[in-house]
Amino acid sequence: MKALILTISAGGGHNSTARAVKRGLEQRGITCEILDVFYYLSKLLGETVSKGYEVTIDLKSAYRTVYRQLEKRRSNSYTMSPTRLTSMAMAQKLRGYIDGFDPDVIVCTHIFPGIMIDALKQLGETRARMVAILTDFDFHPYWEEALRFDYIVTACEYLNDKALKKGFRPDQILPIGIPIDPKFASLPGRDEARKALGLPSERPIALYMSGSMGYGNIEKSVRTIDSSSCDLTTVVICGRNEQAVKKLSRMKLKKDFVILGFTSDVYKYMAAADFIITKPGGLTTSEALASRLPIIIDNPIPGQEERNTEFLLNAGAAMLVTETFSLDDAVHGVIDFPERRRLMRESIDLIRKPNSTSDLCDYISRMG
Repeated sequence: MKALILTISAGGGHNSTARAVKRGLEQRGITCEILDVFYYLSKLLGETVSKGYEVTIDLKSAYRTVYRQLEKRRSNSYTMSPTRLTSMAMAQKLRGYIDGFDPDVIVCTHIFPGIMIDALKQLGETRARMVAILTDFDFHPYWEEALRFDYIVTACEYLNDKALKKGFRPDQILPIGIPIDPKFASLPGRDEARKALGLPSERPIALYMSGSMGYGNIEKSVRTIDSSSCDLTTVVICGRNEQAVKKLSRMKLKKDFVILGFTSDVYKYMAAADFIITKPGGLTTSEALASRLPIIIDNPIPGQEERNTEFLLNAGAAMLVTETFSLDDAVHGVIDFPERRRLMRESIDLIRKPNSTSDLCDYISRMG
């Protein structure tokens, strides 16, 4: 059995999901390849999309407006929209790679390759079974243009109704969860993780993360935490933002901070923490939920992350920092009220999917 995973480089989540699924499938004896579709079609296109994602982060208001307009559009995979016509043209170039590899299953971690594969299915130009993966807690507006997938993997059962409204059939919906590193299915205990990481055993520990790119004003957030009256240790993971690491390391701070750049031990830090402060990317929040961590959402990116925020707040798993409810307020709310933490964890238990990758890979392996 052979599987082809299609992704694009826009943020870190889609590629992280692709790698997690690839490892899981290979462990089950399935030959697997990952293809960054836009870079394959054109290096310029790949770099434009990757850089364009970073630009949209800075143009928050404009991107929010565009995303909202896309949500109001009315289209599906049975109508010829401009997006679909463009995708059909690109799909013909992508077909060469697919024909050469000849996969039994095609897995898509992003909507744009998904529309291309849907177009090939429409034209009868691929024999492969098709699996789409949502990497957020909502549907991107364009998913209604990829209704021919055999299955669509969603974050949890709460999204079933939205999938039906998009046009998917009940038998297509797999509420398995966003695929994450399988390490989150067997986390070390809190005391064990703290000892391994050299963190204090008794003091509350906050984990601050800002995505793989270290997005946002991390310095401002650290100063806010440092001015809090709460006695806590804060682990700050800056991802690949080396400039942030240097700035934070030079800061004179009163409280206990651990400043890190990129680390492969995120699962250990989540196991050690009492709560997490983060922007709500689909992968990070899925990992936090798997770790049963109450979430404080800070500085969500417009579009998908604002929809993730709505989902997590309505599910009772998170608190949101705003202009009138500061990060300091949220930290106090989590630390000073243990009953609140308990209730958040109970809500998290209703939606967490720590075995998402294993469950999905088992399902795909049975498709062969």
